[in-house]
Amino acid sequence: MKKIFESKGFREFLRILIVITIGLGLGFIITLFVSEEPIEAYKTLLLGPVSRLNRIGDWLEESLTLILAGLAISIVFNAKQWYIGVEGQMILGALASGVVALYLPVPPFWRILIAIVAGMLTGFLWAVIPAVLKAYLNANELVTSLMLNTVALRLFEFFLKNFIMPEKARSVSSDLIGKEYRMSTFIPDWPFLHNIRELWIKQTSVSYMVYFVIAAVIIVYFLLYKTPFGYELRTMGTNTKFAFYGGVNIKKTMILSMTVSGIFAGLAGVHLSLAIHNKLIMGMSSGLGFEGIIVSTLASNNPLGIPLAGLLYGYLKAGADVMERTTDVSRELVSVIQAMVMLLITAERILPSIQRRIAEKAEENNKAGTEAKNKGESNVI
Repeated sequence: MKKIFESKGFREFLRILIVITIGLGLGFIITLFVSEEPIEAYKTLLLGPVSRLNRIGDWLEESLTLILAGLAISIVFNAKQWYIGVEGQMILGALASGVVALYLPVPPFWRILIAIVAGMLTGFLWAVIPAVLKAYLNANELVTSLMLNTVALRLFEFFLKNFIMPEKARSVSSDLIGKEYRMSTFIPDWPFLHNIRELWIKQTSVSYMVYFVIAAVIIVYFLLYKTPFGYELRTMGTNTKFAFYGGVNIKKTMILSMTVSGIFAGLAGVHLSLAIHNKLIMGMSSGLGFEGIIVSTLASNNPLGIPLAGLLYGYLKAGADVMERTTDVSRELVSVIQAMVMLLITAERILPSIQRRIAEKAEENNKAGTEAKNKGESNVI
């Protein structure tokens, strides 16, 4: 038992819990000033996502996408590549999988399978552009990926409006994807689970993407910590010069870190089109790529911590939706809480560096003072 409490995983869990608890506490103080019934509003935020089955479904659906986005970010952040192109990969992955699910003339099983592969492959290929620019032209990946996010969104909008949207549609969206071409519920169709399965199908859209997410967490962990590629990637992230002189192919590792990340971002897009929205609509990614950064940062870029971080962050988002609909507090309050959580995380990351820098400066001053004193004494002699 003592080993569990002293383990890195438990400390990580405790750290996430403390950070979110402090953020929620500060959020409650703000609620006292903006709500006529602050206790009721906060009770709704904290308990709303589990008050009904459909709300539990909303929470889990949101969390699955966030976990996949967080995994994608964790790969590039472990390589110290400040790549934030997950949003673009996600929306194009949704486009590719949605188009296949809508139009490919093959049986349902093969159509869904090809749609999933198409989404993942699109995410992979879209990352090739900033990865090659970074590796061979030293273009800043933060700038290129941010710009390419806008390009991806505009491409999605162009294809949706000009080739996919029905002529008499009342909104900018595609037709609904047929039920047989969507990702079905994660509950097996076994006789003793029949009633539960039917209830979940009626009230939620939680699909067998659950199993994909579990597999993705295991794969990313294994990839980062149990393979030569993961060692090279993390070594490059720790010290690029050391990795280079140690024989790591920096350009290859840099490109693979971004493109492999795109596979999981594309899978998140598949989840949006084949399980949540069941069609292609404008704004379907809605900033989820950037929220993946929060999830990964909250988990210290550790793939085993990302499911917990994703579930907690998804819970906050689901609670915000319920609070906005049922109380006098807007969802912007949750954005404030999210911002405070990020500030706490950032402070935790930066503080050791500041303390180390202060200690180094003090040591330099002491050394300079000692040298000056010694020099003065030698002059007197």
